[in-house]
Amino acid sequence: MDARKDEVAEQKIFDLVKNIQVAQMVTVDNGKLRSRPMVARADRAADELWFFTSAASGKIRDLEANQEVLLTYSDPSRQNYVSIEGQGEVVRDTEKVRELWSEPVRVWFPKGPTDPDIALVRVKMREATYWDAPSSAFVYAYGYAKAVASGERPHPGDVGHVEIHKQS
Repeated sequence: MDARKDEVAEQKIFDLVKNIQVAQMVTVDNGKLRSRPMVARADRAADELWFFTSAASGKIRDLEANQEVLLTYSDPSRQNYVSIEGQGEVVRDTEKVRELWSEPVRVWFPKGPTDPDIALVRVKMREATYWDAPSSAFVYAYGYAKAVASGERPHPGDVGHVEIHKQS
């Protein structure tokens, strides 16, 4: 599959992930893959995703040793899936914390945006793949009937690979 490099394709990635609350963030820990659920704040202008985390978190050590990150988003009810590859970076910036802060984050940081345990992870997106399939019961039933009748798979919907062009 050839990678798309256009604004429309990039916007499609952001449109899909904005409706999915939780991503699985995968980092490398001494050659092993580690995954954990994370909630992102998107910065479309910079093609970045931001995550709050504890400064003592294992993912901080992972990123200091290897900045490669994989994020996966899944919304089975709508049949939307996204995989994002990028470079993760630990950021300790109180101004950025205040800019990104929202009250739901207080669940993990009860002291608020001035909590010294807060670290941010910025993921600079490099490339992404998405699967945007029809999700209605009718479409699924039609696909099933077509598969049974013809022995062929139905069209799975829109699948695309996107190279993110804003790299610094």
